[in-house]
Amino acid sequence: MTSLMTPSLTPKAVIVYLWLAWIISWVAAAAWTNKTEKRLRTNSELPIRLIVGVIVLIVGAQLLSRHAQGGHLGHLGRLKLWPVTPAAAWACVALVACGFAFTWWARVHLGALWSASITKKENHRVIDTGPYRIVRHPIYTGLLLAAYASGAATGAAVGIVWAVIITVGVWIKARLEERWLSRELEAGAYEDYRRRVPMLVPFGPRPHRAVPAKSSGSDQLQGPR
Repeated sequence: MTSLMTPSLTPKAVIVYLWLAWIISWVAAAAWTNKTEKRLRTNSELPIRLIVGVIVLIVGAQLLSRHAQGGHLGHLGRLKLWPVTPAAAWACVALVACGFAFTWWARVHLGALWSASITKKENHRVIDTGPYRIVRHPIYTGLLLAAYASGAATGAAVGIVWAVIITVGVWIKARLEERWLSRELEAGAYEDYRRRVPMLVPFGPRPHRAVPAKSSGSDQLQGPR
């Protein structure tokens, strides 16, 4: 007799659903933002957005969808770096959920100063309360936690490659944003903030000198940070 019961969700499938839920909710909240007063030159952001975006979308989509179905991604997908027990996999699910919760705490706290690109918003100012007292880019920090936990849940090389690619893109974008903020906000305001709060890792190192103001930006100016 054929069983009519739906099979239980696997940890990897739950991770896929968490990513989809986060993306959909993030896009839906994009309209909650103040009027833009000034924007960084498009050509400063475009190469990073195109290269990182294409790679992350292709590798990430295949990683999440195929691994959720028990598939592989060529040599990287078959190259297992460590065994993943059910308990460890569910622990990774919890970390992914914590990462997304951290991004939303930061998004709600930032409110209408958020933007999907590097911009100066109406009534823009340094936000140094809530999650912004812990790190300067809490949205990025939450995304990185979710990315590495997702990669760890696969136990495969492709998961770590995917997370490293996201890390590189996040770091480059954060540097652009901080230069922009240092130049566009009240003199010395963002530099003082940088000296007090670590960039991405809680209790991490803080800079001892100013960021050159000749390029461009931070969380306080942009999108999924």
